[in-house]
Amino acid sequence: MINFDSNICTDFSAASSREWLETNGIGGFASGTIAGSNSRRYHGLLTAATKPPLGRLTVVSKVEDTVTIDGSSYELSSNQYPGNVQPRGFEYLASFRLDPFPTWTYVVGGVEIVKRVFMIHGRNATAVTYTAKSKSRGKKPTAAMTLRPMLSFVDYHHLRRETSEFNGDYYTNNGTIEIRPIADMPTLFVSHNGKGVEKTGFWYRDFEYAIEKERGFDFQEDLFQPFEIAFDLDKSASVIFATDGDLAFEEVADFEKLEVKRRKALVKKAGARSDFEKQLTLAADQFIVKRGEGNTIIAGYPWFSDWGRDTMIALPGLTLATGRPEISRNILIEFAKSVSEGMIPNRFPDEGEIPEYNTVDATLWYFEAVRTYAESTGDLQFVRENLYSTLAEILAWHLRGTRYNIHLDTDGLLYAGSPDVQLTWMDAKIGDLVITPRQGKAVEIQALWYNALMTMADLAQQFGDEDDRAKYLSMAELTKQSFNATFWNEDEHCLFDVVDNGNRDASIRPNQIFAASLHHSMLADDVARKVVDKVESELLTPVGLRSLSPRDPAYRPIYIGSPFDRDSSYHQGTVWAWLIGGFVDAYRRVYPDREQRVDEILEGLRIHLLEAGVGQISEIFDADPPHHSRGCPAQAWSVAEVLRVMRKA
Repeated sequence: MINFDSNICTDFSAASSREWLETNGIGGFASGTIAGSNSRRYHGLLTAATKPPLGRLTVVSKVEDTVTIDGSSYELSSNQYPGNVQPRGFEYLASFRLDPFPTWTYVVGGVEIVKRVFMIHGRNATAVTYTAKSKSRGKKPTAAMTLRPMLSFVDYHHLRRETSEFNGDYYTNNGTIEIRPIADMPTLFVSHNGKGVEKTGFWYRDFEYAIEKERGFDFQEDLFQPFEIAFDLDKSASVIFATDGDLAFEEVADFEKLEVKRRKALVKKAGARSDFEKQLTLAADQFIVKRGEGNTIIAGYPWFSDWGRDTMIALPGLTLATGRPEISRNILIEFAKSVSEGMIPNRFPDEGEIPEYNTVDATLWYFEAVRTYAESTGDLQFVRENLYSTLAEILAWHLRGTRYNIHLDTDGLLYAGSPDVQLTWMDAKIGDLVITPRQGKAVEIQALWYNALMTMADLAQQFGDEDDRAKYLSMAELTKQSFNATFWNEDEHCLFDVVDNGNRDASIRPNQIFAASLHHSMLADDVARKVVDKVESELLTPVGLRSLSPRDPAYRPIYIGSPFDRDSSYHQGTVWAWLIGGFVDAYRRVYPDREQRVDEILEGLRIHLLEAGVGQISEIFDADPPHHSRGCPAQAWSVAEVLRVMRKA
């Protein structure tokens, strides 16, 4: 499905704006652009997760690859330097495809050269292979290749600059090179089938990264080039970069076959029907990683770790919609271990410190993840034995009050927040400036709270606990009555966004869609239809929902510029792809006979697979047309929600 011809590949602007991603199932990744140049600080051939799934270090930034054919040399790589792109290997590109790995086909000097990059699952290791075949009918050209690794050895959020502390010495033994430029970082093992290694020891200075520049960050980097490896291309050239031990280059073909087989099995297990579903299934797998003995979900590549909110929202689409309930179980158990004062973590920090709990909705989405798991698998025994008491404890903490002023008010509605902390998913804050204040009773929090209570009532009934069932039903009924009396905005025929001490925020935002979309809804069908119509008319775009109506004076249509500029627009209009899931659920509820319209709603995101992060769905988009993609080029809940609603069709 993902295949670009020379029209895209030889256009530097088009090719350098499309990014590829490989992951290893433990938090490490490799990424870059199809042009061969890096445009982010996060692009790298090997970003290792030294404390899976975190502790990420970018070790190898890229390789410079030069092929020599009958004495003439051709550089296949590309780099952006100040005012210049050099070399210009993208001009030799005939195609790029995911097959299933990133695969480049170059045609130079009468020879076709195919380059493939893949990560070895479960290892901090990236393999790069080259094969060549003659395009000529006459004498077969003589072809050789030189690879020059470019090293960074830096925390993946940072940029490398030239330093005398970088040790370029290396050790070679039986086809493996070992190098450790920074004393407190891992050793890099480079296994290869080259015919010779020659010391170089050069710094390449002032690589420019266009996306970092656009985002208002430092955008220049220096990289160290310690040696070059020479290969004959009468056979394939192979190299493996690894930080967790030496991997023999002779095993490259076996590693590749195993990974192809693993990915084919994922597609088969998911029962994916269309090319769209097949690609989303493979995209979904890239977010599922190991944490301890269990699993978790990386919120987005390249810079997010595992977040509680994102994990719970993404879990049904990434695991249940792909036929992997065992992963779902592992994740639910893993987060249950981290419940504290009735809350699941908001985030596991990169540095591995104690989790952060500054969220009100992540814990409520946990209930929906459990409900969806039980509905999908029928495995109530697992829920009863492992989760039910934890869920009951969570509700008890919310009743009596927990962190950040989260408590149940006397009207049965859930209050959360204080002026100095953001607890909902609209959490942008710059210093002490809260961009989207939502302290009080937020609309989606009430919808999630009611859904959690009704989920517990259903489980209590299944488990024969009539007293708890009656208690939860009584609480839910009070919530429902108060919600409908408090949140209806008669002037706009939709729901208020936040209610706090008699003040009602009439901003037209997408949060209200969850009151109509969740399994247990407090809205009558006619009211739900009005909410859907309002959201469709003011917030729906081809790639998701706007976070604020264009009619609002605070609307910010473009997400670009400095961190301050971007945070100021993050939830003030910016389109979020993940919200399409809730919208489609609500739309199907109120318009059950319009499935063709649902296909039309999802079409823009199918097309998006060929843009930005190829084969993936971005985090966010500009609010105004043409809706340029922004933020992470690969976002878990974006992929998950599209996949989930597609599989429900």
